[in-house]
Amino acid sequence: MFSGSIVALITPFRNGIIDEEAYRRLIEFHIENGTSAVVPVGTTGESATLSIEEHNRVIEICVDAVKKRVPVIAGTGGNSTWEAVELTRHAKEVGADATLSVTPYYNKPSQEGLYQHFTTIVKETALPMVLYNVPGRTSINLLPETVARLAEWSEIVAIKEASGSLSQMTEIQVKCGDKIVLLSGDDAVTLPLLSVGGKGVISVVANIVPRNSSEYVNAWLSGDHERARDLFLKLFPLCQAMFIETNPVPVKTALAMMGWIEEEFRLPLCPMAAPNRNKLAEMLRQYKLL
Repeated sequence: MFSGSIVALITPFRNGIIDEEAYRRLIEFHIENGTSAVVPVGTTGESATLSIEEHNRVIEICVDAVKKRVPVIAGTGGNSTWEAVELTRHAKEVGADATLSVTPYYNKPSQEGLYQHFTTIVKETALPMVLYNVPGRTSINLLPETVARLAEWSEIVAIKEASGSLSQMTEIQVKCGDKIVLLSGDDAVTLPLLSVGGKGVISVVANIVPRNSSEYVNAWLSGDHERARDLFLKLFPLCQAMFIETNPVPVKTALAMMGWIEEEFRLPLCPMAAPNRNKLAEMLRQYKLL
């Protein structure tokens, strides 16, 4: 259902509120440059610091701006199952094509709890779901055995895998086959993931270089593996630079330097330390983005 370079959109702010005009410009930038789908209010979209009203509004803006030209995979996860259900219902009502649903954070459920969490959401909403496993942020790991159980549900169509373990990602592919689409949740491991059957990436770096990201992923999927490898290796240092500090601080700083947005974050996120900011600026100059 999903493949290619999918962008985990940042949420731009101006004077403390959502900058709708900048957001719409960014969405056009992605559609014009080969992004295959967009993800509003995921981790990179600072979902954890948006109010429910803001969260819903960002999805509404995104759906309206996209106008069905590419799929919208709305971030609607949460550590409360019923809050995630309500966010997903809203996303469905306003026309999102699917949802990105992160493993519940902080409360650390068992694997059975994770299974019941995700199946409750799909039973209550019947909207295609992309699972999101990112144990570095949530303190819980969605294991391959549980993914295989969840893949039996027709509404659960893909997983964004950001465990950092290629072994775990490969095991998911072995256990699930074509029942679920395997997507990279970390730009730096996308090419290895593609080599074991992955179909794409939900990308941070695509926020600033959507064409570059889509080119190497599409090259791999079309069978031009040597070109894909060359393009990926060229992009790799920029992928690393997006994590000099906690995501999305570097990528939003980069977009601000490039003139796309104001350099604003929601506390507890804050501007980059000067040495890291200088390193980021130098990297952008190397890629001729400044």
